[in-house]
Amino acid sequence: MNLDYDVSQDFPFKDTIYLNNASTSLMPISSIKAMTDFLVNYNEMGPDSKKADNYVTEIFFLARKAISHLIKCKPDEVIFTQSTTDGVNMVANGLKLKQTSNIIIRDSNHEHPANHYPWVRLAEKLAVRSLKVNNVGYFDLEELRRMIDDNTDLVVLSHALFNTGAILPVEQIGNILAEKNIPYFIDAAQTIGCLEDVNVDKIKCNFMSFNGSKWLCGPMGTGIFFCKKESSEMLEPLQVGGESAIFHEGKIAYKEMPAKFQAGFRNWAGIAGLEASVVYLLRLGLENVRKKNIKLANIMREEISRIPGVILYGPEEPEKRTSIVSFSLLNQDPKIVVERLEKQNMILAVREIFTQKVIRASMHFFNTEVQIMKVVNAIKKS
Repeated sequence: MNLDYDVSQDFPFKDTIYLNNASTSLMPISSIKAMTDFLVNYNEMGPDSKKADNYVTEIFFLARKAISHLIKCKPDEVIFTQSTTDGVNMVANGLKLKQTSNIIIRDSNHEHPANHYPWVRLAEKLAVRSLKVNNVGYFDLEELRRMIDDNTDLVVLSHALFNTGAILPVEQIGNILAEKNIPYFIDAAQTIGCLEDVNVDKIKCNFMSFNGSKWLCGPMGTGIFFCKKESSEMLEPLQVGGESAIFHEGKIAYKEMPAKFQAGFRNWAGIAGLEASVVYLLRLGLENVRKKNIKLANIMREEISRIPGVILYGPEEPEKRTSIVSFSLLNQDPKIVVERLEKQNMILAVREIFTQKVIRASMHFFNTEVQIMKVVNAIKKS
């Protein structure tokens, strides 16, 4: 399937040009309808009835099946959360560590807060080591090798970076860690739904977290935590309840995966919408989504680069980045530029690369070349 044709009719927006998909994406109409259908059907069946309970079970089954196909894992390794942050904290606060343990992360000055703050707090109890990164966000693999020792009990990485769009060599790093039997956590918020081949077996990660409302085009308040079944015993669940455990002979016994990590109710309507979004993307084909996204990003980078005094950030090679295009303009405050564009119904964002404020555009497959050129022309006039 070729995505050069306009799919914007699948999305409920009018005149707005939305280029902030790395934060929260638009939802297709089919996903919104799936949520409303769920709510109507659930109420008609009678909430807390056997029929409604079976309906919820079926929705969860379908969603897990779709997501397991997406990242190439087993369905019972898919745990539903509210956000990427939930998954990060499930590892940061649940991993069974020793006082002598150390954890390796990327330089926190270049990392997203969701994958930074939980490890900063953990540093109060044990050693958290930071890899030095360059302006793109890459680090020296040899430095990683040197930093690993017998007490290294976790390596934490983002799959792609929220500020530069750089894609990290997570499979290569996974091979290094697998040789040393070191647990591996991936924040995949910036890749699931925009890269064509995210495979947890190839990455060799034990844990992965991402949300539904970025590149997956799902609803807010939905997230996914992948926990490799063999690694589940490494984690102590942060919550416990009737959905996740049983009380037997005076003791708490956890249920099998994934229930073990899902105490309490979930956003059932949101899961219905998420499943519809994942199915929608799978039908389009992630390779087609990736091709369209990078085509639009390349057009924008080329056009933006012609503006006098502009600085572009992130890798030049298309295969090394997502569709994020970050840049700064000579003598222009990024915040003022973004606010000015929003008044013209063009939505971009301000982000940071270390302490440098930049303008970030992040296009998705429903955007068009005409929209990109309108935004570029508006930036040229700013």
